[in-house]
Amino acid sequence: MSVWFGRGFLFNSSLLETLIFAAKVYTDFKPLSEDLASTLERLIPLSEEIESFQGKLDFAYGDLKELVDTLFRAREVVNTCIEGVSWFQKPILTREIQRIINDMLKFSQTKLQFLQFRTLDDGGLCKRIDGFSVPVYTDLCSVPLPDKDLLGFDYPLMELKKKLLDDSVGSLVVCAPTGVFKHIFYWVTSRTPNLRVMVQHLLLHNGFKDLTFSNDSQAANCLRKLLEELKGNGGILLVFDDVFAGAESLLKTFQINLQDYKILVTSQFEFPSFGPTYHLKPLAHQDAKNLLIQLASPLPHHTNPYEFEDLLQKTLKRCNGLPLVIEVVGVSLKGRGLHLWKDQVESWSEGKTILERLQPSFDALKPHLKECFMDMGSFLEDQKICASVIIDLWVELYGTSSSSSIVYMKYLNDLASQNLLKLIPLGKNEQEDGFYNGILVTQHDVLRELAIHQSRLESILETKRLHLKIIKNIFPDWYSNLRQPINARLLSISTDDLFSSSWVEMDCPNVEALILNLSSSDYALPSIIAGMKKLKVLTITNHGVSLAKITNFACLGSLPNLKRIRLEKASVTLLDLPQLRLGSLQKISFVMCSFHEVFYECVDIDISKALPSLQEIEIDYCYDLDEVPYWVSQVVSLKKLSVTNCYKLSRLPNDIDNLSKLEVLRLASCFNLCELPETTSELRNLRFLDISDCTGLRKLPLEIGKLQKKLKKISMRKCWRCELPGSVVNLENLEVICSAVPNNYVA
Repeated sequence: MSVWFGRGFLFNSSLLETLIFAAKVYTDFKPLSEDLASTLERLIPLSEEIESFQGKLDFAYGDLKELVDTLFRAREVVNTCIEGVSWFQKPILTREIQRIINDMLKFSQTKLQFLQFRTLDDGGLCKRIDGFSVPVYTDLCSVPLPDKDLLGFDYPLMELKKKLLDDSVGSLVVCAPTGVFKHIFYWVTSRTPNLRVMVQHLLLHNGFKDLTFSNDSQAANCLRKLLEELKGNGGILLVFDDVFAGAESLLKTFQINLQDYKILVTSQFEFPSFGPTYHLKPLAHQDAKNLLIQLASPLPHHTNPYEFEDLLQKTLKRCNGLPLVIEVVGVSLKGRGLHLWKDQVESWSEGKTILERLQPSFDALKPHLKECFMDMGSFLEDQKICASVIIDLWVELYGTSSSSSIVYMKYLNDLASQNLLKLIPLGKNEQEDGFYNGILVTQHDVLRELAIHQSRLESILETKRLHLKIIKNIFPDWYSNLRQPINARLLSISTDDLFSSSWVEMDCPNVEALILNLSSSDYALPSIIAGMKKLKVLTITNHGVSLAKITNFACLGSLPNLKRIRLEKASVTLLDLPQLRLGSLQKISFVMCSFHEVFYECVDIDISKALPSLQEIEIDYCYDLDEVPYWVSQVVSLKKLSVTNCYKLSRLPNDIDNLSKLEVLRLASCFNLCELPETTSELRNLRFLDISDCTGLRKLPLEIGKLQKKLKKISMRKCWRCELPGSVVNLENLEVICSAVPNNYVA
């Protein structure tokens, strides 16, 4: 059997075998091409299973579209390689091959299992779920029936039942943003749940005599006896709905080791010590649209369907798939005219309706998390923000000399667990030593507006956070009328692509963190920075299409407390910052930057005096960097050097051994790096070496065994060609991480 894709080829094992043969024959991309062939080979045993789905799934546009597109991309790459590849195409194709491999592995490991589950016959899992015996109550603790059809919950409910029926799962937490749970079973818990009252309700509900308990221990003992009594009549399912944070001890009281006894918890919050978490996703777009139309009908009369569809889409975007928010908005618009729909959409920017519905989520936060949540409003909407950017900000705003970045990563996890932001991990990047570039942070627009709304409750002069948005060189009215210094600690300035860098003076004596969001190709740093004597963190992010040429770095030269600088998608020279002689600077980060003039020759700057406090340098996705600048090896205070995803990087400075304090060296995904300097073996304080995905690396320094006292970890995933010298046997504390062990690995 074969399945026609509609892309111009058939899906069957013959197609896979053709692609595998071509991938193996073409040698210029080895070992990546071999990895592609190996991944394709994994799909061959699954081809018959995939073909068996015909008639149940939509191959061209639905369920298997992702696999179709990935195989089509693989065929295109193979054809391009056979036709011939120029030198400038090679890094592009290398990245595409790696993405194809990752996408295929993701499909075979996760999506295929989901499709298998969906195509089960009636006599399979669904029948088992329906046959599961759950006590049906009729009074105090009975399950409330939904008063309307629930849209978009068919698959999540099936998946949830599947997890709950797993014999290894005794407790399960269903976690979702505020407003997702409207009709969940069983027990709605209060902010201050009372164990004694809960047990009393269970007793009465099951026809037992009401008992009065003098303490929780008595109630807990009675609970166990009651559950043991009920167990004889079939399985027991307890459902606790809308559980608040801090209820772990109560939940654990109900965790009793009984057969066929399950506990299900629904909450905004996670309870990792209680049980695994199932994240209930917001409604899919079409389900959300159907629900909104159902609630808002009759819809307003409109002569222009495109105009109404635009209003509908804007409304859906703001609702973010949350049923409760959709219900509030839909009911408020029910039978209303088109002009009221327009007013509703426009009013959201003023913090009405939706923000008021979300306010309880903010009010429930602990004080330190409230501060961190409000800081999120300083970043542009719809952005994927590197976690390290936020952590660097919080370390300087709220940290002490002993504060660790791990603490602030926990703050991000805390906010994510309460669905106020989302964390997206990228692959298997190491996250130790405060390196969190492998995690992205996103936040829905409405939640961002909630954060901004909290800051606006204070006056412009008194607020801790100030957001300045400049469009077409037009400053807001409050800025033009400013006559006094502002009190803000965190200042964010956003400009569009038409901004001409014509700044108006503003006195910001207390600003400790400055976030510049720009979109123009030429950008002069505002001179007002020179007056920010307390400034500790400067983040410059270009959101424009092309690289931005940054000028006026001289305004940074008079800042005695500046500790962290980050530039993203900027065109700079690597000597711009050393020439400023920033005595307090501890960390520099360059992301997607272009270094048009690197100046490898000697320049008359004593780096050890110009940057005496610099401890960390990060260079990530800087495609035109082929050598690490000479002055980096002169930063004798350096403890962490990270040069990652720089595909042209071919070598490190030979005098890298000058970095006697270096503890962490990251060189991940530098495909063109062939070897490390032999002087690397003189880095006696090095404890972590990351050469993951350095597919061109042939060997490690012969005397790397000299690092036996401190070196604890070498991360070398996908370093197929890298040879380990015999001296590695001297690395007594070493843990080698390697996905494919080289042929001459020394055990």
